[in-house]
Amino acid sequence: MAVFNLRAYDDHEQVVFCSDSESGLKAIIAIHSTALGPATGGCRMWEYNSDEGALIDALRLSRGMTYKNAMAGLNMGGGKSVIIGNPRTMKSEELFRAFGRFVDNLKGRYVTAEDVGITPADMAMVHKETNHVLGLEGKSGDPSPVTAYGVYMGMKAAVKHRLGRESLDGVKIAVQGLGHVGQYLCEHLSNEGAKLLVTDINKESIDTVVSKCGAIAIDKDEIYEQDVDVYAPCALGATLNDVTIPKIRAKVIAGAANNQLAEDRHGDELKKRGILYTPDYILNAGGIINVSFEEKYDRDAALRKVDEIYNTLEEVFATAEKQDKTTNVVADELARKRVAEAKKQ
Repeated sequence: MAVFNLRAYDDHEQVVFCSDSESGLKAIIAIHSTALGPATGGCRMWEYNSDEGALIDALRLSRGMTYKNAMAGLNMGGGKSVIIGNPRTMKSEELFRAFGRFVDNLKGRYVTAEDVGITPADMAMVHKETNHVLGLEGKSGDPSPVTAYGVYMGMKAAVKHRLGRESLDGVKIAVQGLGHVGQYLCEHLSNEGAKLLVTDINKESIDTVVSKCGAIAIDKDEIYEQDVDVYAPCALGATLNDVTIPKIRAKVIAGAANNQLAEDRHGDELKKRGILYTPDYILNAGGIINVSFEEKYDRDAALRKVDEIYNTLEEVFATAEKQDKTTNVVADELARKRVAEAKKQ
């Protein structure tokens, strides 16, 4: 399996392959950059189709964390980890403690937290082996509600810029993915009067949101072509690709998923179609902003920092328009500039 010539490899500082036969742990820790501080990013547990797929996900997600933390103004670098396995059937204390030992061996270069498939309870078991863990119960806790709040605020900025509307009242929004973040997001949107069309691979999640928010359930393969104002991808990444983009009728894309663009060139495709793409790692930074306050946790201060996502996106949208560039390119340029300036210090 190649590493250095993978498209997802971006001069990552370190990639660690973790294996523990007794617990069954197979994991990858990717450290993209420590220029701004310790590489910080969540641990994802997923049943990947291949080891290479897991590696690519870790590489892409860790680079995204570097950019996310840079654009959020945090003193954190970018890292991410993935545990290969079914989060419904393979979890055990032995597995998470083994993972914790690998994290601890990095001596603070990587700080982990929860992500897809991982709960605060899982992180508590990791914490038994290492102090390099964020998002623990009794401190900042589950980051999902704050992530969802940041996506909600960022979506408002995008709707204002593209549609000229201050409020989401009456705005039609298609939400793809109803995990913790997706459900909290739907509550924010519903409370402001948005009209929701939703889908998920889990019927129970759909039923919950339909009941709570008055949403309309849509087949998972039909979510892209709905006649809506906003498409909100909140599941896994790469949903914006050669197959889906021609189907999209929304004028704004703003969702919680990481790495929504299958390739950077898909940002150009969206721009050509008059669709405003909201860079995902700016939009979904609420969770990492929340845990950055963990040492002396102050939820109100964390939320005030999350509110800054709105202004950051206004800057990106204005710059992209002025320079006739895509929003993803402008965001990447700003993030890389901040990292480069940190390296000089």
